[in-house]
Formats: sequence, structure tokens, C-alpha cells
Amino acid sequence: MPARLGGAGAGAAAADVSVADSPLAAFESLTQAAVIAVVGIAIVISNLLIIAAFLNFKGLAHEVINYYLLSLAVADLLCGLLVVPLSVHAAAVGRWVFGGLVCRLAGYLEVTLWSVSVYTFMWISVDRYLAVRKPLRYETVQTRTRSQCWMVFTWISAAMLCCPPLLGYKKEANYDARTFICMLDWASTYAYTATLGILVLGPSLISIVYNYYYIFAMRRKLNSGAPIHDKEYATALAENLANPSHCMSFLLVAAFWLSWIPYFALQIYEYFTAQVKVPMLHFGVVWLGILNSFWKIVILITFSPQFRLALRILCLTCCRAKGRLQAELVGMDNDD
Repeated sequence: MPARLGGAGAGAAAADVSVADSPLAAFESLTQAAVIAVVGIAIVISNLLIIAAFLNFKGLAHEVINYYLLSLAVADLLCGLLVVPLSVHAAAVGRWVFGGLVCRLAGYLEVTLWSVSVYTFMWISVDRYLAVRKPLRYETVQTRTRSQCWMVFTWISAAMLCCPPLLGYKKEANYDARTFICMLDWASTYAYTATLGILVLGPSLISIVYNYYYIFAMRRKLNSGAPIHDKEYATALAENLANPSHCMSFLLVAAFWLSWIPYFALQIYEYFTAQVKVPMLHFGVVWLGILNSFWKIVILITFSPQFRLALRILCLTCCRAKGRLQAELVGMDNDD
């Protein structure tokens, strides 16, 4: 989750405010806790399924993009396991009871995992660009080892870029009683906040926009019947563009940014104008953004025949004996 842009909102003092004694306030608090719990369960189960399917079905290891999807699933799973449960408890009791250190750690984890996701979507767009730009040399340019190294670099760089507030550069972390989340507030450290935004958002957004523009431009060129003199290249390009992973990856990126646009819009509006005094609006935009961690499995099931096959094999592995599993696998292919 990105850091909060402005200093407005509930601060540390809000952590000491309990839920009001009125039945209506208690009901609202429990309802919000239930919503957060459902979101957390959906995130954990969906990403566990993605990770288990990847590890169980070796066929997924043949495509480099699946290593990036695995990294995304791990980041979202950590969010569901380490961040969401704290918010469920805070919403149920109406206050933050875990102390300032845990609040700062939770804020650090949110920003780090969000940065990992942003970087990973950038690498996914680069991978799809290379598949279209160099279809004849893609397997030699984009290897599994190289993609694994990029993922390790992504996790290390995100952890290092986001750690200064954790190490004391700005010790405060604000518990927002409207959203039940601890957020690092870097409003007073404009230089660091701007640098982090440029390093994380700058290359990611530029790469994503350019790479998918190129992919869709090549698709239009191919569909229009424009002459391509190298027939071998044209054949390889046509086969590559027929791969559903291009559409799937674009929808994953679009779902992520569409989930977070309302949060960014609200933060920018409050930063330049006035604070919006509608607690449920803040609650909604934050948890809509976090819910993007669940939509990944819906998109994969809908647009990835390979993942559907892996999920079926996982279910058969868990529910049936080995002999029956082997019989079921006879005749199954990637289109099942």
C-alpha cells in the first residue's frame, strides 16, 4: 500500500479511541471487521491456490511470466497473513492495541509489498514486450534464471528503498481509525517521499504504458494485413500474439491500478483542498485497493488455460488416489 500523502486523518491519538457504546456504532464496527476478515480470507486462499498450483504443476515453470506471477502471489499472501489480521482486530475492538513498533512494522510491510507488486507488474510488461519484440530469440533473451534474478533484485530493492522510516528517518506511524490500518506518513519528508515515488512509480508506469502500447500496436499491424517482409518473423509474431498471456497480463496490470486509482484520487484531493469527512469513503477506497490481491486468481482462471489445467491437477492430487489421478490425466491438455 502506498504511503499516505497528507498528514490529515486520524493520528496516534485515534489509537486510543474506543468504539462508542451505542449499538449502532458497535454494529458498524463489527460489520467493517467482518468485511475486512472476508477480504483477508479471500486473499489468503486465492494466493495459496496460485502458489500451490505453481509448485505442484511443473508445466508452469516453462513460461517465464509464471515466475513473476508467483512473486505477486507471495507478496499478496504476506499482506493477507501479516497485515489484514491486525486490521480485523482493530476494527472489532475499535482501537489499536499492538503498540507503536508493530504499527510502524505494519506500515513498512504495506509499502514494501505494494512496491514489490508495482515493480513486478513492470517486469511482466517487459517480459511481454520482449516476447513480441523478439519472438525468434525470446527464449534465449528471457530465461528462467534471469527472471528469478530480477525477482530477487526486486524484493531486495523494495525492502531497502522503503526501510528509512523503519530505521528512524521518520519514527511516527499513524493508525487511521477510519480504515483500521497503520500507515507511514511521510508528509513532512517531501524529499524522501518524492524520491521514493520517482524510483518506484516512474520506471514502472513508463515501462507499462510503452510496452503495452507496442504490443497492441503490433497486434493492430498484424490484423490490418500490413506487409512484414521477414516471413519467419511474421509467423513467430502471429503465434506469439495468439498467446492469451498478453491479454491476461494486461488485465492483471489494469485491475491493480484501477483498484488503487480511487485511493490516489482521494489522497490528492485531500492534499490540495480539504479533508473529506466521510469515514466510510476512506474505508472503501483503501480496502478496494487491497482487494486487488484477490482478483488475480479470477483473471488467471478466466484467461489462462495453463493455470486452469494446473488447478485441476492440484484438485485431483488432493482429492483422488494416485492411480485414479493418472487415469484422469490421460486425455487432458492445456485447453481443458
